[in-house]
Amino acid sequence: MSDSRVVADATLPCAFVEQVQHILEHLHDFPYLLTHPFAEAILRAPERLGESSGQQLRREVMQAVEALSPGPGICFRAPHARIYNLLHLHYVEGMTIQEAANELNISLRQAYRDLRHGEESVAALLWPRMRQDEASAGSGSVLPEPTQASALEEEMQRLDKRSFAINLCQLVLRAHKAVDRLAVSLGVQCQVDMPAQPVMVVTDQVVAQQALVSLLSHAIQDAVPGQLSLRLKANGTTALLTVRHHLREGAAPLGTTVAQLADRLHWPLPQVTEGEGIREVLLRIPVGGATILVIDDNEGLGDLFSRYLAGHPFHVIQANNGPDGLDIARQLHPDVIVLDVMMPDLDGWEVLQTLRAEPSTAGIPVIVCSVIDDPQLAQSLGASSSLTKPVGRDDILRVLHALHLT
Repeated sequence: MSDSRVVADATLPCAFVEQVQHILEHLHDFPYLLTHPFAEAILRAPERLGESSGQQLRREVMQAVEALSPGPGICFRAPHARIYNLLHLHYVEGMTIQEAANELNISLRQAYRDLRHGEESVAALLWPRMRQDEASAGSGSVLPEPTQASALEEEMQRLDKRSFAINLCQLVLRAHKAVDRLAVSLGVQCQVDMPAQPVMVVTDQVVAQQALVSLLSHAIQDAVPGQLSLRLKANGTTALLTVRHHLREGAAPLGTTVAQLADRLHWPLPQVTEGEGIREVLLRIPVGGATILVIDDNEGLGDLFSRYLAGHPFHVIQANNGPDGLDIARQLHPDVIVLDVMMPDLDGWEVLQTLRAEPSTAGIPVIVCSVIDDPQLAQSLGASSSLTKPVGRDDILRVLHALHLT
């Protein structure tokens, strides 16, 4: 008899539950989701056309998670709300299991037990739909071994996620300098066309630099000897970086490295066109827009907000404690601050009072975002609005709209 477990009146193979767990662990990792075996099955449903398979797979799983919500007006720490909140805190907001257990005031052992129950419940909700898709396609099993994260993904996970305002022109010129010797050795001359004025972006400099270097290196190695055009142009809220060259015979596709780095930066994937022996790569880089400073000791919250706001003209920067948050607010003057309350050393109430007391930061709208639901206190200390964790995408968009930022 095959190894299986009974969940919500459905007999599920353990392999299926493990696959769902892997998807939850990579919920914001679109390169992983695109290559997951479930993505192909998800694409078979005709009503889901118009999205990538990774987006569709993520949406299916998120709908299953939200189906476990106890509904509005339920106490955050209520026992029957615990499984949903654990799934949301750990997999959606990016908290560690220990941090999620602390938020819910339960033991680590209890958190692991409830989280496994939650994973099984999500799998039980997905199982009928996945089996339906598989049967309608007449294909084999949708239960192959899970795809492992690449070494590049693991390396990016080890990097600190720090974003600051940077002149994109300087980043492009540094990337060009890094590949200049390679270009000379292959007989490629790079014609660089940069705007006279700075093009400011808020991004992770380390990852952005590597994305640009990888893009240029790949182009140079695939170009025939001669001229390669590198052009940066600012266009409203987007900077357009175009790399154009004649393509050598047998040149490889662009590959996944640049796409993975772009996804990490929340940049749209590069657009590649080829014709008559010429390849053109267009990279659209968001510039301008409003800057959101997230001050929260949960390091995954800033990344979560970036995912929520993908496609909107916002740049998200995170500070992991109160003192760093105050320093960045003084230097950067963000358009809005999202502030946690429960932080060590300097809590959110103290940070809020300091922000309001200093002339340079007194006018910055502050959204208090915490499990501590006390909007009257927040308002009395100068907060513009309040959100109660766990926060959904619609919640943050609603508050930003009320502040006239969307």
